[in-house]
Amino acid sequence: MRKEAIKTSLIISTYNWAEALNLCLLSVSRLSVLPDEVIIADDGSRRDTYELIKLHQQSFKVPLIHVWHKDEGFQLAKIRNKAIAKAKYPYIIQVDGDLILHKHFIKDHIQIARKGTFVTGSRVLMNDELSVMMMSSEKTTANIFTPGIRNHFNSLRIKPLRNFLANRYHQKDIDSIRGCNMAFWKSDIIRVNGYNEEFEGWGGEDQEIAVRMLNAGIKKRVLKMGGVVLHIAHTQYCRSKHAENDHRMLKTLREEITYCRQGISQYLNNNRIPRLGNLT
Repeated sequence: MRKEAIKTSLIISTYNWAEALNLCLLSVSRLSVLPDEVIIADDGSRRDTYELIKLHQQSFKVPLIHVWHKDEGFQLAKIRNKAIAKAKYPYIIQVDGDLILHKHFIKDHIQIARKGTFVTGSRVLMNDELSVMMMSSEKTTANIFTPGIRNHFNSLRIKPLRNFLANRYHQKDIDSIRGCNMAFWKSDIIRVNGYNEEFEGWGGEDQEIAVRMLNAGIKKRVLKMGGVVLHIAHTQYCRSKHAENDHRMLKTLREEITYCRQGISQYLNNNRIPRLGNLT
């Protein structure tokens, strides 16, 4: 398959931070290669997020779809499953709505994609001052010399090193997997039944789905020196359920589980996933 022939769905998860999502969507609109559709996986945001998405939909160059469910606590695994089920295209690229995408983000992901693999990327951390400046100015570019960048290595984009590191960098490291910058084939996600919705509250759902894909023979590739994203600073999520989620992830590792019981299968034949625009 020629790389330029890969059709992609970009899924952006969000919850009640319209200012950050606005900057994320602006960065998407400025990409050198656009995804074929963008799906907002909204874990129960207020009306201001809905209004922001409606505004962007007026001028967005590709379909911009808003998938929403009622706010019943941190249910990232569930809303990601609902969004993936809605995805029209075979290759899913997944980010969080508090990220600013480098202009070649989609291009890098497409070039690194291989059948039988999933991809995990990294992020550039910004301090509070730079984050506020970027949001207020709607600026979507920064570089290694920008004041306020904390981990400079992740801001580099060097194609030969990107390709060299893809099958070599931290291959056995599960802890470094970040669902905020990840890509996979939709067919592979369906094969392992998507995200495990027993994960509620912050933490562990992205590592656990990666472990199930590895257990199923789907190989991991790492996107370094490419697929650059800037992370907008914010306070930490509540980690009250982290111990429970960590226990579930360790069980998947120990028992070599490949398929979760409560996953994406419940949405694949259901076209009635609620959207905020349908509410009164």
